[in-house]
Amino acid sequence: MVCKMDDAGRLREAVEEAAARPEVVAAVGRVYAEQQAEIERRRPVCVVSGKCCRFEEYGHRLYVTTMELAFFKEGLGVRVQGSGRNENPGGCPFQVGKLCGVHAIRPFGCRMFFCDATSTEWQRGQYERFHGELKRLHGELGVPYFYVEWRAALGALGLVEGRVARGAEGL
Repeated sequence: MVCKMDDAGRLREAVEEAAARPEVVAAVGRVYAEQQAEIERRRPVCVVSGKCCRFEEYGHRLYVTTMELAFFKEGLGVRVQGSGRNENPGGCPFQVGKLCGVHAIRPFGCRMFFCDATSTEWQRGQYERFHGELKRLHGELGVPYFYVEWRAALGALGLVEGRVARGAEGL
């Protein structure tokens, strides 16, 4: 379900409960590993432009699931770059220069996005495949399924300082 403002408390609770379950975090890690193997097989080019993190500037949005947020929240115990401050208005608060400050724990959509024009022909199908797997795991593991804009989710979870640019108002 896509969250509305009154769902923020339910989202927080679902993420916190899921993050405390090792089997949930491990399941997301397995999906990410399968996804990485597929990406490596296709060899898209990343020129480290930072465009993937500048949502407003390049007209895209990042949506995440409950389990992805749980994986991310659990991974924040590891020291990361980026403060979650609004240093990148209109983009990801964890972008540091042109790099991802949370690269090891970044969400699924970030892992799938490449500026490489040759990757557009396979990205959509792979996105649907792996998102479907994540959605299936929510049911299998009994985790409430939320599908939320990234910056709004970070705000609802208290992982950023205040609201982050546009896009955070949709939760």
